[in-house]
Amino acid sequence: MCAFSSMSLVQPLVYSMCATLAGLKLPVSSWLSILQVYGAVMNINRGNPFRKEVVVDSWPDFKAVITRPQRENEMDDLDHYTNAYAVFYKELQAYQELLENPNAVNWGQIFQIQGLQDGICEISKTVALSKQVDVKISSFQMVIHSDPDTLPDVRPQMDPNLTLACLDISHASLLSKTWSRGDNPRCQKYLANLICCFPSVCVLDDNGYPLSWSLTDQFATMIHGYTLPEHRRKGYSRLVATTLAKKLHSCGFPAQGNVLETNIPSITLLKSMNAQFLPCPFFRVIHTPFQPNLTYSQTSQTSTFRSTFVHCGSTSMEFNHLGEIRNHRVSCISLKLKLLTLMTSLLRQNGSWQIQKT
Repeated sequence: MCAFSSMSLVQPLVYSMCATLAGLKLPVSSWLSILQVYGAVMNINRGNPFRKEVVVDSWPDFKAVITRPQRENEMDDLDHYTNAYAVFYKELQAYQELLENPNAVNWGQIFQIQGLQDGICEISKTVALSKQVDVKISSFQMVIHSDPDTLPDVRPQMDPNLTLACLDISHASLLSKTWSRGDNPRCQKYLANLICCFPSVCVLDDNGYPLSWSLTDQFATMIHGYTLPEHRRKGYSRLVATTLAKKLHSCGFPAQGNVLETNIPSITLLKSMNAQFLPCPFFRVIHTPFQPNLTYSQTSQTSTFRSTFVHCGSTSMEFNHLGEIRNHRVSCISLKLKLLTLMTSLLRQNGSWQIQKT
């Protein structure tokens, strides 16, 4: 197992990138399934505001990848919002072995795993049983706005008293109360941190109060698109979602999101924005120890949110691979150059994030 922080791993978005790196002919569903890990790695390379690192089963010929919170940072063991992992695997057995490794995943805390492969749920249930951990699985439809040119032109005649702006940390309480996963102190803290660190868009009234909004999470995924009930059917959700998708594209991110299959209004909105519904579902798996020996970091509770954090450099790493402990030094610069080379190749081939099913 190798752990890298503040660097780029092989995070292909399309089939050609996977084939170039691994020498494998991976199906369409495989290269689509890299999206969550890819978003996390891009954020690592842009200041790493959530202090993530990347773990692989081996390097450079990896078969499983996990992005996780850096171990040296103080964490609230009860905060499954922040204790979040994104995963991708080429071989299911390699992923299971990596997940079972206590040096890769902290099974003593409540945490969540996100990914777009069916095996994630199966392996989580298998490993969790042996570690006496409860598992809660949620699945969603994954969508992506792959080409900014296909996004609708949204320039409505807005009320002059309304303003299109970014969310502010003071809005975190309202966002937490209106989020289906929220309305608790840990959620409010998490949302405030997202607002400080990543792109967001909202419609404000003349008093600066949010009427409609959406923001981006630690995996570069658009989340919590919401309009207050009394302000719906005015085009605000479409305006906010389109503006945020364009903002993400301008920053070099693939504009991605997920939606419940039963959320018909949101699905109708996404279709009107020419969103592409991916063949691979999005899974969120929350793991909770049966007999938790968990700690709560008072420091994390009272810390001041910042828009920038320390960006860690190259690091000497100790890892366990096939039962053997070894020391390895990895050049973060060379890994970043590898990602840049791959990204340049991708853009030359496609010219955009357009998905091409071949």
